[in-house]
Amino acid sequence: MSDESDLTHVTDTGDAQMVDVGDKPDSARRAVARGRIDLRSSTIEAIRTNELEKGDVLAVARVGAINAVKHTWEAIPMCHQIPITNVETEFAVEDAGVELTVAVETTGKTGCEMEALEAVTTGLNVVWDMVKSAEKSGDGQYPETRITDVEVVSKEKRTKS
Repeated sequence: MSDESDLTHVTDTGDAQMVDVGDKPDSARRAVARGRIDLRSSTIEAIRTNELEKGDVLAVARVGAINAVKHTWEAIPMCHQIPITNVETEFAVEDAGVELTVAVETTGKTGCEMEALEAVTTGLNVVWDMVKSAEKSGDGQYPETRITDVEVVSKEKRTKS
C-alpha cells in the first residue's frame, strides 16, 4: 500500500485535494466507455417500435448522456471541468437489452474517461427511468432489469505540438 505522500488526491496532512494540472501540456484526448441494460423482450420490442408511454427512450437517453458529460465535474468531487470538443453516443438495441457506447473528446490538460463513464451510466439510468413501468413486475420489483458491464474500453492522448 502507498503511503500518503504517493497519493495524488491527498495532501501530506491527509486532506483531499484536486490534482494541479496547470503545468501539463494540452493534449487531444479521447475516451470511450460502454455499458448495457438488460430488459424484458417485450420492453425491447416497445423501444424498437417507439410504443412506450414516456416517448422515444433512446432520444431522451442520448440527451441525458450528453448532459452528463457536460456536468461530470459537478458529480465527481476531484474531477476537473474540461472543455468538451465532441460527444458521440451509439445505442445498440439487442434481443436482451440495450448497449450504450459513448466517446468523449477534449483538448486539454487531463483526460475525459470520467465523462465517458458518467455519460454511459446516466444514459442507461435514463433508459431505466423511461421503461420502468413496462419492466415492473406485479410485486413492484424489476427482476430482469440490470445495468451491467460499464467500462472504459479505450483512451487516447495526442500531445499538441
